[in-house]
Amino acid sequence: MKNISKYLLTGLFVCAAGSVFAQSGNPYIHDPSTLAECDGKWYTFGTGGGGLATADGWHWYSGPVRPGGGAAPDVMKIGDRYLVAYSATGGGLGGGHNGRVLTMWNATLDPESPLFRYSEPVEVAFSDGDEDCDAIDAGLVMEPDGRLWLSYGTYFGNIRVVELDPATGQRKDGNKAIDIAIDCEASDIIYHDGYYYLLGTHGTCCDGVNSTYNIVCGRSKMVVGPYIDNVGRDMFQGGGKMVINGERRAVGAGHFGRTIIDEGVEIMSFHWEADFERSGRSVLAVRPLLWKNGWPVAGEQFKEGTYQIQSERHGYALEIAVDYIRGQQQRAGWFGMDGNAPVSPLPNQTLEEVAGSWPSGNIRVRLGDYMSRPHQRWAITAVPEAGGYLSNPYFKIAIDGTDRILTATEKLGVETSTEFTGADSQLWRIEQLIDGTFRIIPKSNPTLCLYAIADSSPILAPYDFSSDNSKWSLRKE
Repeated sequence: MKNISKYLLTGLFVCAAGSVFAQSGNPYIHDPSTLAECDGKWYTFGTGGGGLATADGWHWYSGPVRPGGGAAPDVMKIGDRYLVAYSATGGGLGGGHNGRVLTMWNATLDPESPLFRYSEPVEVAFSDGDEDCDAIDAGLVMEPDGRLWLSYGTYFGNIRVVELDPATGQRKDGNKAIDIAIDCEASDIIYHDGYYYLLGTHGTCCDGVNSTYNIVCGRSKMVVGPYIDNVGRDMFQGGGKMVINGERRAVGAGHFGRTIIDEGVEIMSFHWEADFERSGRSVLAVRPLLWKNGWPVAGEQFKEGTYQIQSERHGYALEIAVDYIRGQQQRAGWFGMDGNAPVSPLPNQTLEEVAGSWPSGNIRVRLGDYMSRPHQRWAITAVPEAGGYLSNPYFKIAIDGTDRILTATEKLGVETSTEFTGADSQLWRIEQLIDGTFRIIPKSNPTLCLYAIADSSPILAPYDFSSDNSKWSLRKE
């Protein structure tokens, strides 16, 4: 019998885990803009003029610069330049609702670049404080045909949309603003599968742990509306389908932004008005963005735990290739049934019962019928010190209760090694796809993913959203 005490200690650690991880570093921001990538880094801007940046998608720090102050900016890359829209005032700032939305350009978002220089801002929308709109909370959207639009407005009045010139960022001559929604603010419009979706923030703002901010949506075939929710209500009449509201330790979800990472891989960014784990501060949050029955839905941040990893190709489970050990059961009569015998629960097969027969070296990985056996149960544990990606830190994946670590090989295969070293080949990126399944990518080769080349053979291969070979279901044990 091999010594399995170290396996059991590892198992106890994993069972006690299960944490949800917030963005690392100093992710403090209010009213974040849609995430924008520039020269390998991600940027977002907030109310007040500053913003956040990250080199790995997980650890955020202050540093981005945006002149003009004001509130609730948005940013979009158009060609080789970045268009920034922001509110100079409004929203009750300074005691009134006299708002102005302005736009400006920059060739880069990196303040250390020699190309970093904002153009002079130009006004594209305004409110005089007496009309039924408040010019604040800019949101940029580009139609598939290249037409550019700005949405803006708050609870003070209507949400409006107006067309901009994508070459200059200025308001198109003669273009009149169109009212499209009420009872929300921090609007953003996105396009998906033939529809435009208006995302608006509903509820109360800026009251810390008492804020009731939540994000709702409606959809339309035209960018100018009407935007109708899932039960037929017009957002101009107060409709809106819920996308995300509060969580157990965070409340006040607001200021939606969508980022497409890859085909079938999308994330949504927003702020929590109050993160209970960070003194109730307003923080940046990133979640998977799912699409369910044609509607955007916030996915859950992936959590540590013990999982069955099941291939979408056939339904077989990921396992290490070890000899099958039969479970023990008292049987009587045909099919083990005896109507007169007492009934009692049977225990699952344990690691102690089988691990002594496993080979001592690295073990290859295969797919097989799931029978809730120890060689099929995977403990997934965050390794935040290794960095991360948009939505999560990297993870290690091990047979539950052991140090047998899922490892990418140089020959584009997968095996379990006998010790966790922290090497990139032992770190995995786990991203939820828009259909709710997952892709699993080794840090050592992010161009490949865990792929079921046949019913029993997992390898590393290029990701293909159209193929179930690339997709996995992770079922909590």
